[in-house]
Amino acid sequence: MKFLGIDPGLATVGIGRIEASSKHDIRAIDWLTIETKAGGGAAHRLAEIAQDLSALLNETAPDIAVVEKLFFAANEKSALDVAQARGVILQLLAEHGIPIVEPTPVQMKSVITGDGRADKRQVQDMLARTLHLQEIPKPDDAADALALAVYGALVHTF
Repeated sequence: MKFLGIDPGLATVGIGRIEASSKHDIRAIDWLTIETKAGGGAAHRLAEIAQDLSALLNETAPDIAVVEKLFFAANEKSALDVAQARGVILQLLAEHGIPIVEPTPVQMKSVITGDGRADKRQVQDMLARTLHLQEIPKPDDAADALALAVYGALVHTF
C-alpha cells in the first residue's frame, strides 16, 4: 500500500511517501516540501498548496493519507494559518477519494518511538532506523511527514 504523510503549514507543507506490504516491510519512496512565498496573501498561498498537492495526488495516487491533527500552538496566528492549510489539504484528499487518518503529534510519537513525549530528534532517529536510511531526512517538515506516513503503515491493519 502507498501511504502519504502530510505535515500541514501555510509557509511549508511537509510531504512523505512510503510503500508498505506489512508493518515489517516499510520502504521510503521520497520526502519533500511544498513551499509558498510570503507576501502574496493567504488566499494565494492556499491556492498554491492546493495546486501543487492536487498535481502530486494525481501523479502518485496514494491509498491512504495521514494528516497531522492540529493539537495546539503557542502562537494563535500560526495555529490559524495551519488550520487553513489543513482545511485545503483535507478537502483535496476528500475530492480525490483518499481515506484520511488524523493522528495528533502525541499519538504519532507514541507509535513511532513508544513515547508520546519524544522530542523531534528521537522521532527522526527512529524513523531513520525503521526505514533503513543512512541519514535523518531533511528538512524537518518533510521528516515529520515521513513519520506520519510510517504511523499510517504501523497502525493500518494488513
